[in-house]
Amino acid sequence: MVGNTFFGNFDLASAAIWLFWLFFALLIFYLQTENMREGYALEDDDGNVAPNQGPFPVPKDKTFILRDGRGNLTVPSGQRGDRDNLKLQRTATAAGSPYVPTGDPMSDGVGPASWAPRRDVAELDAHGHVKIKPMSVLEDFHVSAGMDPRGKVVVTGDGEVVGRITDMWVDVPEQMVRYLTMDANPEGQGNTRLIPMNFAKIKGDRVVVRSLHAHNVMGIPTIKKADMITLLEEEKVMAYFGGGTLYADPARAEPLI
Repeated sequence: MVGNTFFGNFDLASAAIWLFWLFFALLIFYLQTENMREGYALEDDDGNVAPNQGPFPVPKDKTFILRDGRGNLTVPSGQRGDRDNLKLQRTATAAGSPYVPTGDPMSDGVGPASWAPRRDVAELDAHGHVKIKPMSVLEDFHVSAGMDPRGKVVVTGDGEVVGRITDMWVDVPEQMVRYLTMDANPEGQGNTRLIPMNFAKIKGDRVVVRSLHAHNVMGIPTIKKADMITLLEEEKVMAYFGGGTLYADPARAEPLI
């Protein structure tokens, strides 16, 4: 009719705010369900599907094409499961009770020495090249500052000399030292192990690794290739040294007064 506007009795401001709240709620729902593609469905301590999965549903499968020809990944159903048959025992029947190791926790990879089943492939940089390489194969890298650990003896937390540093592993794009190569054979016959840089302290005449004792050295996980370390191998090496901070000496697990 003449003189009447189409929105004359319609509150545009109210409609706009309600549309915004609706959009915001849908956005939260979408982001939360997408975030549930890893680590879901939830499980209890015994590995059974937990009865309470939370207020949001587990999302439907989505397949991602991985870069550099590394195949496809479907989540959430295609996730790698947790490690089975762990040598742990629950201390009580009540839910949430702590677990204690039943064997050698460092070799079994439990407790502080636990590791996750990451992909057994090397980490790549943005150009598809292997990120972490030994300095011996990198012609453009050299030590420009600080002490060069190569040639220094390795001393563990119990004061024993267990080997000598022969090489350094460099994160090429970050230009940081990630690992040290230790030859554990006095004659230098290639019985090598990797030491994470953050567990080593370089001194004037030695490299000190306090987290391990001498009897732990030969248990350090090895790598398959001399010039490449995979994500799974990194996980196991780091976990072993981390576990040594508690398990290398039984006295470390005792309470401090």
